[in-house]
Amino acid sequence: MAPQNIITTKNRNVPQDMIRNVGIIAHIDSGKTTTTERILFYTGRSYKLGDIDEGTTQMDWMVQERERGITIVSAATTTFWKNVRINIIDTPGHVDFTAEVERSLRVLDGGVVVFDAEEGVQSQSETVWRQADKYKVPRLTFINKMDKLGANFEGTVGEIRDRLGATPIIMTFPIGKEDTFRGVVDLMTMKSLIWGKDETGVKYDISDEIPEEVLGKVKEYRAKLTEQIAETDDALLEKYLNSEELDINAMKKALRKAVIGYKLIPVYAGTSLRNKGVQPLLDAIVDYLPSPKDLKEVKGLNPDTDEEIVRQLDPNDHFAALSFKIQLDPHVGKLTYSRIYSGKLQSGSYIYNVNNGKKERVSRILLMHANQREEIDEAYAGEIVALVGPKETKTGDTLADEDHQIKLEQISFPEPVISLAIEPKTKSDQEKLSYALQRLSDEDPTFRVKVDHETNQTIMAGMGELHLEILVDRMKREMGLDANIGKPQVAYKETITTKADAEGKYIKQTGGHGQYGHCLMRLSPLGRGEGCVFENKIKGGTIPSEFIPSVEKGVKQALEKGVLLGFPLTDLKIELYDGSYHDVDSSDIAFQIAGTMAVQDGVKKAGITLLEPIMKLEVTVPDNFMGTAIGDISSRRGKILGTEKRNKVTVIKAYAPLAELSGYATVLRSLTEGRGVFYMEPSHYEEVPKNIIASMQSK
Repeated sequence: MAPQNIITTKNRNVPQDMIRNVGIIAHIDSGKTTTTERILFYTGRSYKLGDIDEGTTQMDWMVQERERGITIVSAATTTFWKNVRINIIDTPGHVDFTAEVERSLRVLDGGVVVFDAEEGVQSQSETVWRQADKYKVPRLTFINKMDKLGANFEGTVGEIRDRLGATPIIMTFPIGKEDTFRGVVDLMTMKSLIWGKDETGVKYDISDEIPEEVLGKVKEYRAKLTEQIAETDDALLEKYLNSEELDINAMKKALRKAVIGYKLIPVYAGTSLRNKGVQPLLDAIVDYLPSPKDLKEVKGLNPDTDEEIVRQLDPNDHFAALSFKIQLDPHVGKLTYSRIYSGKLQSGSYIYNVNNGKKERVSRILLMHANQREEIDEAYAGEIVALVGPKETKTGDTLADEDHQIKLEQISFPEPVISLAIEPKTKSDQEKLSYALQRLSDEDPTFRVKVDHETNQTIMAGMGELHLEILVDRMKREMGLDANIGKPQVAYKETITTKADAEGKYIKQTGGHGQYGHCLMRLSPLGRGEGCVFENKIKGGTIPSEFIPSVEKGVKQALEKGVLLGFPLTDLKIELYDGSYHDVDSSDIAFQIAGTMAVQDGVKKAGITLLEPIMKLEVTVPDNFMGTAIGDISSRRGKILGTEKRNKVTVIKAYAPLAELSGYATVLRSLTEGRGVFYMEPSHYEEVPKNIIASMQSK
């Protein structure tokens, strides 16, 4: 399908204060993609209302997304509303694709968080909210699905306040709910907006009359809105305390400042699927979310001195951009999605990758609309574009002008928790498999591939069973590769429980030149999630400095395979404090082997144990199945954290080991007559009970 309403270069270069870079983020099934589709329709970017159930959405363009009705990859697009250019990224809601949300939030200036009016604040809503907090992203909220049975607007606002620790400010109050929902009252202008005559929702009636049924609530929340805004601005507060009428424009200006300063979170109501309440949300994106001009600057480090550097978010400053996503396109090759923070970039010019020190040519610059492309000659500060040309650039790399380098904050991603073995169906496909896995790991930073040299198996690891299933499906469809897949395996880790001293000595005498490497180390346990730390404490040159990196390399190799059950080692500190060398026989390889031997020696002495990934579990069941569901979670070594009543269902919150949750969806369905649903996300690692370790060793 050809791109519609092409954005031409002449109207693309708008002033900085007329740009909004926003992301649509939420829990799975809250209506993010439908909301994005409505935004594209009302802004004239598309001429047809996309429907997820019919598989006609523009933002969910992958075959797998349309089949499953979920978003898997974040999609970018550009549109205009009231002459303001809005760059939108629609992100996935499923926890297995959390990396897509993480990297999108890193480069956005503002966010729209969508909530389901009946479900309220769910677990994944909390997760994406915390991610937005981490990157200090100002946001608006849209309480969607007001037409759904059990929709509870005020209850959801209360949950935003209580569960997310935010300060919501109600901007539109719903008129009716469930099947009687027909519009909203704009509390700032005190006008009713009623949808109904036009099915597409483009036309709606604006009236000064407020329906009697909501008048009391509207007056109450309008007074609260005035008070909340006045509290953020001294001049308005003085007028408010003197009982003077506050000017709407002054209130809007103060609210914009409060939103950008993370003090207030505007709340809007509507139903995207039924085409009601989306236009006020669009007005809010323009009125209250920041432009690059509002955020003024981006901070980074000088790669040589680690001193802080500040760049203005301005096309006239030196060029700086962050690569936040790699996508392999069958037509144009590798696409490097980048947010340009400062300066300009021309196609055909060279950029410098500050992370790897390589200079690369940008042959083409593309403006993306989901999977459709529009070629442009030049990109400016504030834009989100895809670059064709860079081969070595990875997710999180800073691209800059070689003479004016800056290193922007990188993006951190969670560790994979589940893995499976994969092998080609025929020997001739081995090379094809290696290429396919390499392509996918370039695109997805939470997808890891390694080869187990003992079994010669290729192991792929990811964030969940769905994540791995989608990747295998993509290999089959996009790359024509059929593979044999093993059973998913939990990503266990090994660690030590006590301190220990270790020695590694490698001596090999042959007729001529021998080998000699000797090192002494101290191993000590670290807290959960702290990883592995190597410290060089050598004094007086007992090991020459040129051999220290060799020892460290040997240590890293030893950490990849533990001694208990062969899982990677984590959460320990290794201090290299002494050793010896031989003038002639010492070599890099000798010290590498000595480093490996020392770790293996120390780990055996330091009380080794096994760690397993623990999942945060949220199970929603009808009230009469609560006892059965809790009993089942407990039988899976689960720890019940509490229960919460929502309408006619109970939400059970728990921690449970991933190893015990295989096939849980099927079990839950059979226990609850098909009415139970669950959500889980990786939480932390914990020690495996000794009896389970013993049974694993005996297998």
